[in-house]
Amino acid sequence: MAKQFDVVVIGAGPGGYVAAIKCAQLGMKVACIESRETLGGTCLNVGCIPSKALLNASHKYDEAKNHLSKLGIEAKGISLDLKKMMTNKDTIVSDLTKGIAYLFKKNSIEWITGLASFTSNTEITIKNGKSTQNVIAKNFIIATGSNVTTLPNIKIDEERIVSSTGVLSLKEVPKHLVVMGGGYIGLEMASVWNRLGAKVSVVEFANKIVPAMDNDVSSELQKLLEKQGVQFYLNHKVIAATIDKKHVNVDVQALDGKTKTLSPNVFLVSIGRHPNTNNLNLAAANIALDEQGFIPVNKQYQTSISNIYAIGDVIGGMMLAHKAEDEGMAVAEILSGQKPHINYNAIPAVIYTHPEVACVGKTSEELSDSGVDIKSSKFPMSANSRAKANNDTNGFVKIITNAHTDQVLGIHIIASNAGAMIAEAALAMEYSASAEDIARTCHAHPTTSEALKEAALGAWSQSLHL
Repeated sequence: MAKQFDVVVIGAGPGGYVAAIKCAQLGMKVACIESRETLGGTCLNVGCIPSKALLNASHKYDEAKNHLSKLGIEAKGISLDLKKMMTNKDTIVSDLTKGIAYLFKKNSIEWITGLASFTSNTEITIKNGKSTQNVIAKNFIIATGSNVTTLPNIKIDEERIVSSTGVLSLKEVPKHLVVMGGGYIGLEMASVWNRLGAKVSVVEFANKIVPAMDNDVSSELQKLLEKQGVQFYLNHKVIAATIDKKHVNVDVQALDGKTKTLSPNVFLVSIGRHPNTNNLNLAAANIALDEQGFIPVNKQYQTSISNIYAIGDVIGGMMLAHKAEDEGMAVAEILSGQKPHINYNAIPAVIYTHPEVACVGKTSEELSDSGVDIKSSKFPMSANSRAKANNDTNGFVKIITNAHTDQVLGIHIIASNAGAMIAEAALAMEYSASAEDIARTCHAHPTTSEALKEAALGAWSQSLHL
């Protein structure tokens, strides 16, 4: 006889496992289906967490080898043990996946391993190897995330031609790594392997890296990464990639039609992600996809079938773990009769290069194109006392406001700890703060967050330390 639940969540990534926990906390009987043997989805297993572990380790290696001497710290005989670095990464991932399993147990959530597919709008079949079981639920939450996107003429083998998954587990530092795509993931992986000794080239079709980013930040980040040794081919596209005995021959073409061949040891394809809806048999539940393959939902995250909800990457928008988490919480609250709201204009995004890049709200270009009369202010980290004391003065804070009302419309930060600094910016935007509100808020001294206050002062009145 099929097991019955109030809610069944399909997918145990950040959106799915948070939705499951919140539903259980609100008194529902919950099951969560996951095809992997571990919880946490792409983010925890082969995405956000392992990449940040490698970014942290590679940054420390680079600091010890190339930058500590100017602080009076002489470190000799610095060497890389890549196997140990990878083991540390794997341990971190393992500890965190076990942590989610503990939370499932604590909240009495039934974790079922296998591939789920709908047989109707109230029942799914779960296959795990040769075993099959059916589950019935009043409500379903689809949180199956996304997969890497590639080109039809490029075959990923995860050894020489790799995705964002394979590049996290290379067995040796490549002499030359070519990255296809100058987005968040591509730049982070370029940073990791560049620090560890690889020559790195990034091929980007657009005329700037991270095309949706504010132009001032994009330009500054490219300059800083170039100073670190990363080479960029902007306005170029990859037209073919073939493997020979020693290299991957990557043919790239410029806008003028001229082509050249790059010959790296490893070629990373990092051109985005697409929604993971394969094998769900959505037709059996009368759910159709849109033209891009996403699942359409209404403002309550309901699909075309009212008892089936969808969140995270499968519904489009910003493909970010924290966006999926907030949607997971929101659906749980909706199912319990509450009326939550997510302000999508106040969701921050971070690139974990060094320096980090973080932004929330609109860019100058977006606002100008919309005809909004804006005012902007930039405060350089070189004028911030804590950044100066840390010998880490690259970057700036940029605040964009409505020129007439002083309301903050966008905040863009490039700084060593921009990912932490952006939280205050997101809070300010969530509550429709003005630049004056931020400027009049007392900030501890000396901290890098004072740069945000100074930028706000500049937008509202006039910076003090510039």
